[in-house]
Amino acid sequence: MSTLEEESPDVKAFHSAERWESYLEKIKESPKLINKNQVVIYFTASWCGPCKFIAPVFNHMAAEFANADFVKIDVDELSGVAKEFKVEAMPTFVWWKEGKEVERVVGANKDELQNKIKKHYQL
Repeated sequence: MSTLEEESPDVKAFHSAERWESYLEKIKESPKLINKNQVVIYFTASWCGPCKFIAPVFNHMAAEFANADFVKIDVDELSGVAKEFKVEAMPTFVWWKEGKEVERVVGANKDELQNKIKKHYQL
């Protein structure tokens, strides 16, 4: 059974603010280097039941849509990042292009998540 703690090779999990800030700087400095500046950020928490349900779906979509970066942030580990993105519930998914938010899904709605990913990122 998949759990939130399982890491996917297709998802970048950030556990430190320094690493997250470094990632953001790379995107800003070299937008073409990191998948045309397209990012799906998954805000989660280890205690969140719906997050555990949706994590395998997110991991699968990350493998399917390789032309975007799929990022996972634990709100308890990086509360400042969650606050910066105004995350108030988990799971929250934020689509980020060219340095700004273009879409958001709150909750573990598999169909909505898949539809939004397909809308923004072509195979």
